Amino acid sequence: MRVGTCSWADEALSKHFYPPKLPPRERLAWYAGHFDTVEVDSTYYRLPAEPVVRGWADRTPAGFVMHVKAFGLMTRHPVKVEVLPEDLRAEMPVDERGRVDRPPRELRGEVFRRFLEALEPLRAAQKLGGILMQMPQYVVLKESSLAYLEWAREQLDGYEMLVEFRHRSWLEDVNRAETLSFLERIGATYVTVDAPRSNEARNLVPTVPALTSGTAYVRFHGRNLATWNKRGGSAAERFDYLYSEEELAEWVPTLRALAAGAQQAFAFFNNNASAQDPRNPLGRVSQAATNAAELRSLLGA
Repeated sequence: MRVGTCSWADEALSKHFYPPKLPPRERLAWYAGHFDTVEVDSTYYRLPAEPVVRGWADRTPAGFVMHVKAFGLMTRHPVKVEVLPEDLRAEMPVDERGRVDRPPRELRGEVFRRFLEALEPLRAAQKLGGILMQMPQYVVLKESSLAYLEWAREQLDGYEMLVEFRHRSWLEDVNRAETLSFLERIGATYVTVDAPRSNEARNLVPTVPALTSGTAYVRFHGRNLATWNKRGGSAAERFDYLYSEEELAEWVPTLRALAAGAQQAFAFFNNNASAQDPRNPLGRVSQAATNAAELRSLLGA
């Protein structure tokens, strides 16, 4: 099982993982000296540029795997029209807040096409993993949602599609088998999550370890229930959580079982804040990097 972090450039990593004064351009190569896989999250905010992607491929060693988070418009998230390529802006329907509002399939399909075109340097270097389709919390299990995922699978033909749900309707007891069977049928990889436990919050899905393809994929979001739905809270606050060694050790049998049934297996940490160093009361650490290294050690990977 390969273990890594969700991003190599968040603030906690920049301050507490990399050597002091390491130039930003050298961080990915330094990261790749410690972990052999990473998630790219910057692509969620705007379409990637091919020269930038070529730089990622050039700065990582052979065998390194990068999974890329889909651009927000690809997963039905609201995006500001100004983050789109200039030639697409005039064609996009926009709401009163300047956000793209229900674009026609042809335009959304063009966004998919440009996204994948920009990733070609990674694909050519055999370093491209899957495309992470992190669905928003308001996308619930219903026929139109299933139809959209099936359409998105067609747009990603030839690429691995990783699907993470953020509304619990998909994984409630009565729907769980249907959801997993659907993903398996369309050839998509289900993303297992570890997150805070709640019976009330609809945007917290239960932890359901499962496989729907030859890839096992697990994301660790932390277990900070107090900040998950904090009004006005930042991503760093939502995912502010340092797993204890005991909590990670509980996952080891499950991860080994998933990996045993898969052709490839990945685990990523999205707890992107900093925390007091458990081994040094005067220091601070990146939660994601610290937990990734601990889990890898526990797995003997």
